[in-house]
Amino acid sequence: MTHLAPPTRRRVGVRTEALLATLTGIVLACLLRRPVLSSLTTGIPEDLGDPLLQAWQLAWGREALLHQPLAPFDANTFWPLRGSLAFSDSLLGYAPLGLLFGEGPSAALLRYNVCFLLSYALAFSGAYALVRQLGASRTAGAVCGLAFAYAPWHLAQEGHLQILSCGAIPLSLALLARGHGYGRPGPPRPALVLAGWAVAAWQVTLGFGLGLQFGYLLGVLTLVYGAAWLLRGRAPRPPPALVATEAIGMALFLLVAALFALPYLTVADEHPEARRSVADLELFSPPLQGFVTAPADSLLYGRAHEEQRADLPFAPEMTLAVGGALVALGALGLVGGRWPLRRRLGLAAGAGVLLVLAMGTQFVGGGRWTYLLLFDYAPGWEGIRTPGRLVVPMTLALALLAATGLDRLREGAGGGRRAHLVGLLALAVVGAESLGTTPVLPAPPLPAALDRAAGPVLVLPSDPFNDIRAMYFSTAGLYPLVNGYSGFTPTRLTTLRASVATFPDPASVLVLRAYGVRQVVLLPTSASGTPWQDAEDKPVEGLPLTRRQVGDAIVYELESLPRGAAR
Repeated sequence: MTHLAPPTRRRVGVRTEALLATLTGIVLACLLRRPVLSSLTTGIPEDLGDPLLQAWQLAWGREALLHQPLAPFDANTFWPLRGSLAFSDSLLGYAPLGLLFGEGPSAALLRYNVCFLLSYALAFSGAYALVRQLGASRTAGAVCGLAFAYAPWHLAQEGHLQILSCGAIPLSLALLARGHGYGRPGPPRPALVLAGWAVAAWQVTLGFGLGLQFGYLLGVLTLVYGAAWLLRGRAPRPPPALVATEAIGMALFLLVAALFALPYLTVADEHPEARRSVADLELFSPPLQGFVTAPADSLLYGRAHEEQRADLPFAPEMTLAVGGALVALGALGLVGGRWPLRRRLGLAAGAGVLLVLAMGTQFVGGGRWTYLLLFDYAPGWEGIRTPGRLVVPMTLALALLAATGLDRLREGAGGGRRAHLVGLLALAVVGAESLGTTPVLPAPPLPAALDRAAGPVLVLPSDPFNDIRAMYFSTAGLYPLVNGYSGFTPTRLTTLRASVATFPDPASVLVLRAYGVRQVVLLPTSASGTPWQDAEDKPVEGLPLTRRQVGDAIVYELESLPRGAAR
């Protein structure tokens, strides 16, 4: 358990090393994702889909923390439905950071882009901390951090901040290991154990896309740790302070997980259409080929893997390559790493199991005896439709094996300059595999009609693409908005869209007044090809509304229904 790398000549304090690793993570994020820096308040990385949705989520997190901390999931979108923030991963854990930024679309972009860069920085420094705690060298820590934070598959997931935000996983494990004295020798440190559980709880507050699998991982590790302690026979009892802190930390984690799970369970009960099916899994389950196929944005593999990507049913979620250098170093770590064989076998077995589960229904037998067992019987897994995202802990397991493999390789080089050269070569190869392009698109301009509008508002046209924009526009005031986009479309919104397809006419206006809508904002420049492409030319005489032009938009002010009228 204490297989440390050879000591260096100059000792660096733990706090200094932690600070340097943190700064290195930030610098790397700014360098490797530098296009984001040039458009912090005007652009958004990857595409104008989920990133705009998540920019709204982060803005709402700030609003909820300031004005309704006891009901943060009752967001302004999908009005008047409750708990709409729980229609997707909430990202509420970023809300305290969001307080550093102001209101409006520009602040929403800045907030999102800062969180985007920090997610990469934390992934690097968290993995580095875990490797160092387990006894590997600083060079191995840097390689592990780089591989975990920037594996090629990240380039396909840059539109999913909830998946990029995985750094708390290795950081939590590092704190727990150090608090228990596992890896580097040292006395138990209850405060670090509590910190480890708190960081793990924070990971859950970002969403269950990663929080669920991390919770199960912690459960498995806790059982293994407890069983190992019992099997030691006359092993000394842990200090009472450590036992008490462990219990408090676990209780904190479980309490946070339960509090965040309740809104999602409520959504599943109130909206049966939100439930995942085996058909959803089949759509998103990647074949084995996907784990050796890099995204198109990869500079090293993008063109070379073009034909492989074409064979994948849904490439955006199935280009999951972790990098050939990482696999090679991981294999070396398994065969001849410096860590104990038991640990190396455990990491390799974990990576293998995660690979099988990540294939979902694409594994032998349609996943009936692998992923579908989780889906059918393990609490929480019935809400996950993208098995391939188990590539996150799989990458971490491979990165840890690669770290000990690199230390063995450096040791075999004879130390000194040769060892440094081997380390630099490993950094260069892993770094080359991580290089890619991060497209940054200009955010859509805010229509003047939606700048602090008087809600409840319905923005037309209404469909998944345009509703994402409407949600982003609503950051200018966070007024009640009927529109919304998430992993599913509520039946009520689907019905309303169909009922107002002929707007403005008597029937659709009556439906909207009964619904409680006060304003309808029509964006003619976006209406081409939709049911509302001719709406601006329809007469409104005799209808209980007024119409006015505001910039490029047309605003319809609806009269309220008389008191006592049915709603």
